[in-house]
Amino acid sequence: MISHPSRHCAVELQALPSRIGQVRRIVSAQLRYWHLDSLIERASLGVTELLTNVHRHVRPDKTCTVRLELLLDRLTVSVHDHDPRLPVARDADSLADSLATCGRGLAMIAAFSESWGARPDGESGKVVWFTLPADDVPREPAPGPVLAGLHPPDPEPGLVLELGPAPSPVPEPDPALVEAVVAVTPAPARSAVPG
Repeated sequence: MISHPSRHCAVELQALPSRIGQVRRIVSAQLRYWHLDSLIERASLGVTELLTNVHRHVRPDKTCTVRLELLLDRLTVSVHDHDPRLPVARDADSLADSLATCGRGLAMIAAFSESWGARPDGESGKVVWFTLPADDVPREPAPGPVLAGLHPPDPEPGLVLELGPAPSPVPEPDPALVEAVVAVTPAPARSAVPG
């Protein structure tokens, strides 16, 4: 028997520059909810790098899913896309000698993560992932939604949220968390929400 069940969050999106900031805010809110504030900076940076790689390199479809899974004392962050080509990390020597401003994302992820990798996912797709140690994981999730009492706008088309504990392979989203996370991700084309 597992002493603390896994916790799961998934966001499906088009990997466009305008969406990356929204996903960073979702990741930050979810990690705060899980009381993993110390992991926010590294997880957000890693998600940004992986989504940027999807935007730049994945063909033909930019649709992807970002997943966070907290299991025991480890946070796994992964990005699933529909391009079977696996990424190739540049080695440290070529990065040190180069003045290039791109191509360093996977090397950065390798530097700050506990482990990382890429694997095929089905017949046409892949998963790129990294793990972070989560030593101070509380036994139970925080009570109530992250932002109690707020009534968020309808989620934007193309951004699908799936949050909450994952007791089965196909988890049901926690409506309170969906409302809370959507509240911290205002649509860029809508009027500004205070906060």
